[in-house]
Order: sequence, then C-alpha cells, then structure tokens
Amino acid sequence: MHAHPEPSSFSSAQADAAAAALANRGLIVDRIDLHADRWQPVLDRHEFPAATDPFKPQAEQMRAVAAGTLASDVRHDLDRLLAADLLVLSFPLWWFSVPAILKGWIDRVFVVGATFGGDLGLFEAAAFAGRQAVLSVTTGGPPASFARGGAFGAIEDFLYPIHRGVLEFVGYRVLPPVLTYGPAHLTDDDRVEALHAVSEAFATIGDCVARTGDMTVTAQSYP
Repeated sequence: MHAHPEPSSFSSAQADAAAAALANRGLIVDRIDLHADRWQPVLDRHEFPAATDPFKPQAEQMRAVAAGTLASDVRHDLDRLLAADLLVLSFPLWWFSVPAILKGWIDRVFVVGATFGGDLGLFEAAAFAGRQAVLSVTTGGPPASFARGGAFGAIEDFLYPIHRGVLEFVGYRVLPPVLTYGPAHLTDDDRVEALHAVSEAFATIGDCVARTGDMTVTAQSYP
C-alpha cells in the first residue's frame, strides 16, 4: 500500500525497493498505489444508497457487509487485504501522520463488520489476528529531530496511533518500522545507501524480529 503523489519521489523509490526485496524472497506482492488508482478517500453517505438519517458510517458499513453491498472499490481492496499475510503501509510522514488519501483508504476499507466489530472482536479477536503489518516511512527532518527531546519529539509517539489505533486494533502484529529520515537532504550516494538499507530490511522482514527485537532502518543523518 503506497501513498505518495509523485512516482519519482524517494518515498516511491523506497516502496519499489521494499516490493522488489519481498518479491526476491519468492513472495507474491500485490501493490496498491492510491494516487495511481485515483482512490476516492472520502467516506460519506453517497457510498451507501440506502443510508438512513442520521447518517452513521459504521452502522451503514455493517449493513453493507451483511447485505453484500459494499462499494466495488472497497470490496476489491478489502479482499486483497484479507488475502495478505503482511501489510506494508508506505507513505511520507505528513503533519506527523499519514497523508489524507491513506487515512481515507483506512476509513473506507477497514470496514466495521469485516475487519473488526460485529461478529468480530478487537485486537487479538479482529480479522487480521495472526497477520503482520509494517510501516515504511520517510520523514522531512533528520533523526535528531525525531529523537525524544528533539525538535519534533520521538518518532515513536507519532507512529503509536497508527500502530495501536489502526493496525493492532484490527488484529495485526506490528513490526518495527522501516524509516528513512530526511531523504530530500541526503546526497545521491546517501540515498542509494538508504535504499539499500531498506532492501536489506525487507529481505528479512517478519522473520528477524524475534532475533533482533528491532529492525528500524535509518538513512545517514545530514548536518
């Protein structure tokens, strides 16, 4: 799952590196590119022709799941999620969170009654229990800015709502993130090195956590 509007961005190159490394392991990679797909991110009543007043999105999602009337784009991506053992969310950190298009995808595709809630529970009882997820992220600032006590604060604090409030909430086991700090400020050689580090991380992702406890990848810092 990739969410950057520019195909030639470092974020997109990082997504390419991750996908290639997974494919080189013999894994099937099903890549969703939200901007290339022109994904419509707004969850509203137009998605549910039979919606009642007042409009309650989660209630309408549950009705649509029961009736088999989910919007075709939602059903398509939901089925792809349900078939996957590992979810990679690839995105630039914008306003210390995910880009709006990715948040909208989560709003629409993490459907109540199909991923959690209804006959499903939360966390370990949700639909993706037993699956893994990882964030592949680029930032605008250097590592020191995202250290505890740094200019922006600890990166873990910004990623926690995504880790706990989104991924773990629907059952995923969340792996440590793969991060490249400030690629726009790196030299060309450092960007090559950073992509190599990303490739190395995804070459073993999901099977090295128990051994290392941490597989966060960082590019070289810049002055």
